[in-house]
Formats: sequence, C-alpha cells, structure tokens
Amino acid sequence: MGGARLGRWVEGMSADNVKGLLLALSSSLFIGASFIVKKKGLKKAGASGVRAGVGGYSYLLEPLWWAGMTAMIVGEIANFAAYAFAPAILVTPLGALSIIISAVLAHIILREKLHIFGILGCILCVVGSTSIVLHAPPERQIESVAEVWDLATEPGIVLAAAFVLIFHFVPQYGQTHIMVYIGVCSLVGSLSVMSVKALGIALKLTFSGMNQLVYSQTWVFLLVVVACIVTQMNYLNKALDTFNTAVVSPIYYTMFTSLTILASVIMFKDWDRQDPTQIVTEMCGFVTILSGTFLLHKTKDMVDGLPPNLPIRLPKHTDEDGYAGEGIPLRSAADGIPLRSPRATESFRSTL
Repeated sequence: MGGARLGRWVEGMSADNVKGLLLALSSSLFIGASFIVKKKGLKKAGASGVRAGVGGYSYLLEPLWWAGMTAMIVGEIANFAAYAFAPAILVTPLGALSIIISAVLAHIILREKLHIFGILGCILCVVGSTSIVLHAPPERQIESVAEVWDLATEPGIVLAAAFVLIFHFVPQYGQTHIMVYIGVCSLVGSLSVMSVKALGIALKLTFSGMNQLVYSQTWVFLLVVVACIVTQMNYLNKALDTFNTAVVSPIYYTMFTSLTILASVIMFKDWDRQDPTQIVTEMCGFVTILSGTFLLHKTKDMVDGLPPNLPIRLPKHTDEDGYAGEGIPLRSAADGIPLRSPRATESFRSTL
C-alpha cells in the first residue's frame, strides 16, 4: 500500500521535478560528508601551519582537505544539475538533509556532541523537507537564456551588503561573530543560485538542440557563478575553521535558503503557479525546517556536565588530534557580551 501511494505521488510530480529531487538528495549526501572531511583537513593543516580562520592557506597542501573539496564539488555539480530541472523552492530546502548528515558525522567523527534535542531538530528538518517536496510548484518553462536575463533583478543591494560585510565587519568581528562569515556566504550564495539556475537552463536547452552558447548572457552568468563560488569557498573555510561544524551548517543553510527562496519567488515567479494552500503549506514546511536548525543551534550550548548558560568558550581544536574542543562565540542579544570567552574558560579550569 505504501509503495502504491509513493507511486501515485511520483506520478503526480513532473518528470523534471523528479529528476531535480533525486539530484538534490544525492547532492545533500556528498555535501554533508564534505563538511566533516574538510574540517578534518583544516584541523590537520592548522597543526603545522597558519589556520584558515586567521588568514592561512596551508590547508591547500593537505590531501584530506582536497578529498573533502572533491566531495563538495561532486555535490555541487549534482545541485547545479538539480536547479536546471526543478524550481529553487524545491531544491534549496533539501539542503536540510546535508545538515543532518553533517551533524551526525560531526557527532561520530569529530566528537562534537549532538544533544537529544539536536536529534529532534534533525527529525524536524526531514519533516519540513518532505512537506515542501510534496507541494513544490512545477518548473517554469523557459525557451532561452535571454528570457532568464529579462527576469533577472538588479543585484546591487546584495553586492553592496556583501562588500560592507567583507570590508567592514569581517576584520572587526569575523573571529567572534559567526553571522559575519556566514552572512557573506549566504548573500553571495543567493546571487550564485540564480546564476547557476540560469546557466543550468542554458546548458539543458543547448543539449536539447537549442544552442544557448551564442548568447552573451550565458557567459555573464558563468562569470558570476565562478566569482561567487570562489568567494563562498573562502569565507566558508574561515567559518568552518573558526566555529563548530554542527553550528556553521544549520545557520548557513537557514540564511542561504531564506535568501534563495526569496530571490527565486521574485525572479522566477514560483508562487504564480500555485494556489494559496500550497504556498502556505510550503511556508509551514520551511518554518519547520528552521525550527529544526534552531534546535541544532541552541543545543550546541548544552555541554555535558555544564549548565547550558555557563559563559564558557571551550578552547579550540582539542580532540583525538590533540586540539581543544570548539566553543561557539555568540553574542548576547541583551547586553552584546560574548556568551563564551577564552578568559572565562581559563577561570573555570582553574577552579577544577
């Protein structure tokens, strides 16, 4: 009976949406695992060189980091292809599955403990993703990349915000505020997804016999994609090396997905092809995913044996490699004081 229901549901989806769904699922698997492998490479490289979090690039000589990078590239290629077949409002939220994979592997391999509420957060991410998949709109039929260009909106605000973060906030707050590095990745990422989708559509049309390589817009979109990927990779490395992996993944996902869905709704008019019930259901699914990522975020403060609100930042990089476990330097909304500080850590240890 369950198989019959699944069959009817798949039949209800367009062929392109099914292809996009399968590609998005495989993408989440590779990307989720890549976070862990890259983190291991960053920590190993940091033992003998300058850490990425403070501007070092010794990880480029570390094979383990390149293994993680390869897995991420494979995942991104699958993700790239998924955008060519399915709308962003379907593909992007499925990144929640990479959060689950990353959090579970971080718990097992990196010894970054996953609290019971973190497990509940993972379940909520799955439920929310399922809700969005079941009610995703069909892909908009586009005849040429020039049509996508006409749909494109001015990226000036996004670029301005990214430049302000990079040149003003990163030097001052990058090492102590997790939202700075991730903010850059998310803003640039929302711009890159729209360009990736445009490029994917161009390639799909080209392979079907309608050559889109003759349009200058195709090459402009390609240049935007390359520039955005390089920027995202740089600041994601900094975030991973500075903050806890199981926190970087959900926050990055939440910001990136929110901005991408907003961009897709505006640019490709996804909601014009849906009724209000479907839109509300999708938003409920998205809120469910955000609730799951929030639980994953908050429960990282719940260190075994310590009160959840104890103002301690655990020293970085101690684990099986001889480095200190990581803390998460977030700021209090009430007083703007870091919730965890290295000095508090030393004071706490001196009392043990």
